Amino acid sequence: MRDIVEKLVLIEREQARRKQDDFLAAYNTGEKIHKKQLAFHKSEKRNRWVFGGNRSGKTECGAAECVYLARGIHPYRENKKDVCGWVVSLSTQVQRDVAQKKILHYLKREWIDGIVMLAGRKDCPSEGVIDFIRVKNALGGTSVIGFKSCDQGREKFQGTSLDFVWFDEEPPRDIYEECRMRVFDKKGDIFGTMTPLKGLTFVYNEIYLNRKNDPEVWYEFMEWADNPYLDPAEITLLESCLDEGALQSRRYGKFASGEGLVYPEFDERVHVIEPFDVPKEWQDIISIDPGLNNPLSAHWYAVDFDDNVYVLAEHFAAGKDVDYHAEKIREISARLGWKTDGQGRVRALIDSAAKQRTLASVKSVAELFYERGILVNPDVDKDLFSGIARVKSYLNTKNGLPNLYIFQNCVELIKELKGYVWGSGDTPKKVDDHALDEMRYYLMTRPKKLPPVVEKSVIQKDKERLMKRVRRARML
Repeated sequence: MRDIVEKLVLIEREQARRKQDDFLAAYNTGEKIHKKQLAFHKSEKRNRWVFGGNRSGKTECGAAECVYLARGIHPYRENKKDVCGWVVSLSTQVQRDVAQKKILHYLKREWIDGIVMLAGRKDCPSEGVIDFIRVKNALGGTSVIGFKSCDQGREKFQGTSLDFVWFDEEPPRDIYEECRMRVFDKKGDIFGTMTPLKGLTFVYNEIYLNRKNDPEVWYEFMEWADNPYLDPAEITLLESCLDEGALQSRRYGKFASGEGLVYPEFDERVHVIEPFDVPKEWQDIISIDPGLNNPLSAHWYAVDFDDNVYVLAEHFAAGKDVDYHAEKIREISARLGWKTDGQGRVRALIDSAAKQRTLASVKSVAELFYERGILVNPDVDKDLFSGIARVKSYLNTKNGLPNLYIFQNCVELIKELKGYVWGSGDTPKKVDDHALDEMRYYLMTRPKKLPPVVEKSVIQKDKERLMKRVRRARML
């Protein structure tokens, strides 16, 4: 019996030793879990990006993903053997100090079948620059993790067929496009982890805004508070040393232009929600920003009993006449079961410019909509800066939850919120703002939100009564 106990103790010690060496097995399996890292690994999209602040944990998930794929042990994907992928850094020095170091951290020595160096000794790979690593795949065969740097130029990224590419920080556009070609025939994965310090680049347009509506694009923001291993006291200390612009990028991983975003408060993960059946009692009104050559934008707004606003549906089209737009508005209204008057007409707000008559028509746009059963009200408050302040107040989450939620099918409104930036003269750039204009018109019609009334305590009431008596006594 004693021999059995001693053998069990030896086995447990050996298991503990192996677990200490196996950092991948310990990754996100302890008491502290980085939930956004897990969301990245669980996503089934083939073009995934993490926009994270410094020390937010973004690089860890990129390195772990590479080793998962190369080893054929990915916990959330179909695994295969003989995998080939690249790790792309900005320079060989950054490769050695960051991405390469992380890969070696998660790659146990016994999993390595061979290392080819560009510089340094292969018996001490962490001190040199690696060309590629051969990895023993758990399903059989051998996988290859190659290392590339952007300073090599686009030509060095040609020719090879790959299963995955990991960009550690944002690459130049030509290298990104070349790497997309490398994974094309294998239907492979592109994933990137970066702190957006370069402003509104192609990654901002193609990934964050997803202007091409690529169904394979996925992204997540990571900030310091998402990393369970960071000390909250250190976060507070470092936060106090950064200005607002640096804080948005280096803490929150948010994009920023030289002028800045108009609505940095907007967070797609918070403000955008899945559609649900809204009670009839919540329905409020439609808001329209008219356009014939320019896009016409219309949204359907509802308000719950806690004064939260919901944007339920969207009509957005350019180059169409009033007949077309009116028909689409009626169709969407019917689908939503939208409230109508006794004659089946719907109410809407509209830009006051719709009252003007043009040389092409003896009737205004407002009159044309009215004749087609869209009862538009052009008396809206168009003050730009008051409207922006009102939108910000609804997006604000500093006191808990916001007061504005947008259904995820309102894609144009979401894009405009994400891409609206300040221009010269302290005014927003006049581009892609049709949906934002009519949302401003609507929110400006809402009663101004006042802070909640705090009920006075009995002591405060007694104190006020005593003060009144003192003032009366002094007057006598």
